[in-house]
Amino acid sequence: MTERIKLAQGAGGELMDNLIKEKILKYFVKESKTLEIPLSMLDDSAVVDDIVFSTDSHTVRPIIFPGGDLGSLAVAGTVNDVAVMGAKPIALSAGFILEEGLSAETFETIVKSMGQCADGAGVPIVTGDTKVVEKGAIQEFMINTSGIGKRTSLLDKNIEIVKRFRSFNSRWLLDSNLRAGDMIILSGNIGEHGIALMSYREGYGFDTEIKSDVAPINRLMEKALTVGGVVSAKDPTRGGLSNTVNEFSEKSKIGLLLDEESIPIPTGVRSACDMLGIDPLEIGNEGKVVIGVVKEKADDVLKVIKCHPLGKNAVIIGEATDEFKGVVLETIVGGKRNLHKPIGDPVPRIC
Repeated sequence: MTERIKLAQGAGGELMDNLIKEKILKYFVKESKTLEIPLSMLDDSAVVDDIVFSTDSHTVRPIIFPGGDLGSLAVAGTVNDVAVMGAKPIALSAGFILEEGLSAETFETIVKSMGQCADGAGVPIVTGDTKVVEKGAIQEFMINTSGIGKRTSLLDKNIEIVKRFRSFNSRWLLDSNLRAGDMIILSGNIGEHGIALMSYREGYGFDTEIKSDVAPINRLMEKALTVGGVVSAKDPTRGGLSNTVNEFSEKSKIGLLLDEESIPIPTGVRSACDMLGIDPLEIGNEGKVVIGVVKEKADDVLKVIKCHPLGKNAVIIGEATDEFKGVVLETIVGGKRNLHKPIGDPVPRIC
């Protein structure tokens, strides 16, 4: 029987991991001295000759949603993938694939939003491409954005501070950098992006106040690096917080103990998840970051993040430990449960 690609294989989690590792990496991986962070490491960006490089394609449905749209999502998603490596994002590309018949007004609304989001992040769109395909070939509008970033003295100073407290041999903020004792900071509420899109798309109307959190986090990351002590960072997009912390644990070969009660989940998000029987920890976010920090600097980093508009609900949610492998949640009722990587994103087509 011919094997077919499934929707869930593009939604983050184990199925997407397997697709990448079994069907893609064996053809693309070729090590080179200039590839400091190669594709095989599966971090949010690669590093080539000290240039951080990332790309992402966006097929969100609907293309305009509460709190954002396809354009702002495309810009923020790529800016964030570069920023979590510890780099300063400096330029973006934008590739458009348009379906014949798309409203010109809608197209212009999306493009205008991209420009505004890029301006707000201080990261210009400098090159691009546009294609129009026959009606029915795609769904309305797809955008690919690529971004580059550069190393700055801010990252170097951050790493110098890390080395005051423990050994550290990486030049970038990688998923594999966590060690026992490091603290885990979450920059704010989770689940808003996925639930906002699902509610609007399916007409559930869970809570009219729920809006997507889509936003570029590069300025927030700069604040954290200014304090110093940051070792890892990742934006919890497809697969949500659950996927992010499991990638940290798997790549760092360390256990993570998280306090479930401390994880900020808005009431509307929790109610919607309860009704649908899905885990809010598995829902994608587009304006949040999970940061690993040496224990001695965690409170200072948290304080400066909370002063940023995107980090006002930031909280320390746990720590790395060598007492076990994987991710364990200390539950609200006082027990413990394993938190596994999701099979796929329970809310498809949100990025």
